[in-house]
Amino acid sequence: MAATSADEMKRTLSLTGLTINAMALIAPGAFLWTTFQSQALQTNGGQTTAFEMVPGLLFALLLAFLTAWSYSELSDLYPNAGAGSSYYFAEAAFLEREEAFHYRFARLAKFVVGWISHLYYWIYPGIMVAFTGTLAVYILGLFNVTLSTPFEIGVAVLFAAITGLIAFRGISGSTMTAIVINVIQLTALVAFSVLAIAFRLSHPELSYAQPSLAAVVLPHNLMNVLFQGTIAILLLVGFESVTALGAEAVNPKRDIRRAVLLSLAIQGGFAYILEYVSANFFVNSSITAQVTDAAGRVTTVTGYAAAAASGAPIGDMIRFIGDRMLDGTGLALALILAATVLVALIGTTLACLNTGVRITYVMGRDREVPGILGLLHGRYATPHYGILALAAISALLGAYGVLSADNLLQIILASNAGTFLVYGMTNAIVIVAFWHRAERSAIRHVIVPGLGLLANVAMLGAVVFLSLSSGGATQSDTLIALGIVVAWIAIGAAWLVANSRASRRALLVSPVTGGGAEA
Repeated sequence: MAATSADEMKRTLSLTGLTINAMALIAPGAFLWTTFQSQALQTNGGQTTAFEMVPGLLFALLLAFLTAWSYSELSDLYPNAGAGSSYYFAEAAFLEREEAFHYRFARLAKFVVGWISHLYYWIYPGIMVAFTGTLAVYILGLFNVTLSTPFEIGVAVLFAAITGLIAFRGISGSTMTAIVINVIQLTALVAFSVLAIAFRLSHPELSYAQPSLAAVVLPHNLMNVLFQGTIAILLLVGFESVTALGAEAVNPKRDIRRAVLLSLAIQGGFAYILEYVSANFFVNSSITAQVTDAAGRVTTVTGYAAAAASGAPIGDMIRFIGDRMLDGTGLALALILAATVLVALIGTTLACLNTGVRITYVMGRDREVPGILGLLHGRYATPHYGILALAAISALLGAYGVLSADNLLQIILASNAGTFLVYGMTNAIVIVAFWHRAERSAIRHVIVPGLGLLANVAMLGAVVFLSLSSGGATQSDTLIALGIVVAWIAIGAAWLVANSRASRRALLVSPVTGGGAEA
């Protein structure tokens, strides 16, 4: 395994910088607003799974903490991983085993992990871009400005271009932006949560979707909990991005492990639980929306059905609260909250672009993907070609996602399926990496990663089961998402074979010739 050469990147990130960049990806101020509709839209057998939003989030949070522990163990074991993250971990775990049998699989293992990582890292920014286009339409709609689909697409493409140019210049400026954004969004979500809870407690006469706080938190249907978890994981991913910033960390051995766990604890353990409990506690029949069926009939729906029909259900909620409880200030509150979401989306997209290309950059250096993606900009020391390519792909995915809620759900599920695969493999890597080490602990290096692996397999199984049993739009959306995943894996297999032949490298590494990753 070659020594790391990622030190060409500038080491500027302290524990605060690492944590803030991960927190920008785990953006509760943005995701409550942007994913609530997808979660309310999801069905199982024609019935909504929305009643399991909080239990689904809690299960996804448990999965995330188990996986975060695995990432922290690997980052502590391999502080020189640089920008490689799981890609580097996979190779190192096999190369360090004494048996030639394991050594032979080092290149194949790292390629599989790196290639699958792109399903998450390269689709995720496109989801953020789609969210931004939808949000722009909502904000202008508050002023009774009706906009066409081309405008949404234009906003998505422009947003991808602007954030791509910012990311092009380096991660330090993005970190300063992320600090301001995290403060704004945390303040806004606490304010929303307090108002939502206060409204319900002061208006007991309304008909609420959930009869009590206990009903919000406790599961009613375990399968629906898993189904909700397939979307909820999107809210929490990002903690592992810290491990892809090792080449820019001042003290990776000390700080990366802490930043992984700290970012997830703040955003997941505190912020998401607070806001999702309060939002679901608030949902009531006085929130309405109109829907048109296939026959052209218009009907009025309430509660979770209204949330599924709205492009911004949280905006509807805060507007309702302002009009009913705060002297008709609903429009102003909706605008303020929407503005904080827009700011949070900027930070999240920047974090996506900055971290999403890191593994691509390392794979480019290894010639596992086109070498141009492994080049750094002479002035900014950023993988600029990768950033430009990712910005272009994000624009395309964002343009597709703004066309409908179903399109958006498709790319969300495709990204999340990639996440479950990468997280599952990373948990497995911990078991391999520590198997013959003196410091191996049965709890830390077998039981915890083993549970993380099982949780990710269960969530991936839920995605597959969704495609087979849920029916309706959710079923077709899930099938399309799985089609994207299968197509990407097939493309990767074809590329690996063709690239290996062109470069005359064996798929299975010989213990004599070796050949490792540059990270």
